Amino acid sequence: MKIACLSTSQVPSTTANSIQLMKVCQALAQENAEVCLWVPGKSVVGLRAEKLAEHYGLDAARSFEVRWLPTWNIFRRYDFALNGLRQAQSWGADLIYTWLPQAATRALAARLPVVLELHDRPTGTFGPQLFRRFASLPGKKRLLVITQALKSRLEQEYQVSFNPGEIQVAPNGTELEHYAHLPGAVEARRQLGLPERLTATYTGHFYPGRGMELLFGLAQTLPDVNFLWVGGRAEDVAGWRERLAGAGIRNVTLTGFIENRQLPLYQAAGEVLLMPYERMIAGSSGGNSAEICSPMKMFDYLACGRTILSSDLAVLHEVLNDTNAVFCPPEDLAGWARTLVELLQDAPRRARLAEQARQDAARYTWRERARRALEGFKE
Repeated sequence: MKIACLSTSQVPSTTANSIQLMKVCQALAQENAEVCLWVPGKSVVGLRAEKLAEHYGLDAARSFEVRWLPTWNIFRRYDFALNGLRQAQSWGADLIYTWLPQAATRALAARLPVVLELHDRPTGTFGPQLFRRFASLPGKKRLLVITQALKSRLEQEYQVSFNPGEIQVAPNGTELEHYAHLPGAVEARRQLGLPERLTATYTGHFYPGRGMELLFGLAQTLPDVNFLWVGGRAEDVAGWRERLAGAGIRNVTLTGFIENRQLPLYQAAGEVLLMPYERMIAGSSGGNSAEICSPMKMFDYLACGRTILSSDLAVLHEVLNDTNAVFCPPEDLAGWARTLVELLQDAPRRARLAEQARQDAARYTWRERARRALEGFKE
């Protein structure tokens, strides 16, 4: 089966949507499909497939091709959708897998099977109209949405309906093999050269809504706890490093960007993994996803087998519960500090939560997600 993937994410990149895109394509390839990904831009000179696999933590043995297409900003990527679809047809695609409503509707009109994956409500001048057209067009199609909350929002706001099997809730995923045989927290810290004391870890970007002010406050309030902040753009890391130094806070280690395959060891270095999302969450492209998000770090945290301390947001309860995580109100510094101390002082409780988290992670692999997405499309 030949699957053509069309996305406007930048490749290579450190953004969450770029990483998610590459994990999805790899999982499709693991389902014995021939996968080719088209993205906007110019081919990166000297970028070898092995380097791309290392950057994204991919299995080089189950690789897929990436092709870049030039676009014009004035056309807002509509030219990319049209050109990408033409390229996919010339390539002989059996299925179009895309994150673009404009590509999905054109593919259906051309009588090609389509999987459209959405992480948010359609935006822009024509986005809602294109989405309604996708819902109404006949053809072999499937809509993937990352949360039940997003599914409900789309159905209510756009007054659309799909036939049985045409819409599927598909949370993001993890790769269990990357989290197998991790060392304990003490040994992980030794291997990484980190301070040897109880550690709370945050991994991800430092965008607005990620809870960075709360993380700063926790470090200031709990000087005997080490905090490990993994990720962030270089300019964001530099800004926080300067602010921490100015406040005299010395119990925070900032790593900057870490390649995806190395991330499990850094997560394993903490007794507690932090998800301090606020009530307004900005993504790499803006907007607020607090009510409909499916954070990739949540599934990696589960697979890591550590205690998860998370903001108490309704959408996160689609995956997390009181047996695999602990919850605090967003932005409640006193509550977070008290709960974190209690967890760090209660190793048996941490062990129970961590074991359940590890068991629950098995339900959320990228490979299983791809298998379900392709049900009914394979011959």
